Amino acid sequence: MPELILASTSPYRRSLLERLGIPFTALPPQTAEDPLPGELPPDRALRLAVAKAQAIASHRTNTVVIGSDQVAAVGSKVLDKPGDAARCRAQLTAASGSSARFHTACAVIAPQAGIRMVHIDTTTVFFRSLTSQEIDRYVEREHPFDCAGGFRAEGLGISLFESIESRDPTAIIGLPLIWLASALRRAGFDLP
Repeated sequence: MPELILASTSPYRRSLLERLGIPFTALPPQTAEDPLPGELPPDRALRLAVAKAQAIASHRTNTVVIGSDQVAAVGSKVLDKPGDAARCRAQLTAASGSSARFHTACAVIAPQAGIRMVHIDTTTVFFRSLTSQEIDRYVEREHPFDCAGGFRAEGLGISLFESIESRDPTAIIGLPLIWLASALRRAGFDLP
């Protein structure tokens, strides 16, 4: 059985992949994540997921490498990881009363076996109208500075929404496990 590698430093993606019960190694992909001029959010997510997987697969033989990336946007404005409280508050204020689309891309690459599978899942999050006090309390309690959009749907961030539309509830956290489980079965891994 080939070695399974997650091309990611994200603790959220590692935690999600652990749910499948397959031993894996997580390695940093060392890829630049800058957007290309005029690049649409889903295209950026897919390009980066493939680039991350390829960055690891090109140096390792007999591996199956998973790459993933997520790009969120409110309208045409991309919501990156805020990095600090001020940017987090600004992103949540912009999203208040609006919807945001989270494009979560995943690539599975096994060069030795000639496998290259890609997928993109789009989740739409409908934010309720948020007061500045609610935003301040949320940011203070959860510190979601390393999350696209500035919230954690798997945590207290769920209280910010009216609803979520998704084919895969794990995609918004960063790794679409429904598709990934199918892809890994096609790559030869035993999953129920």
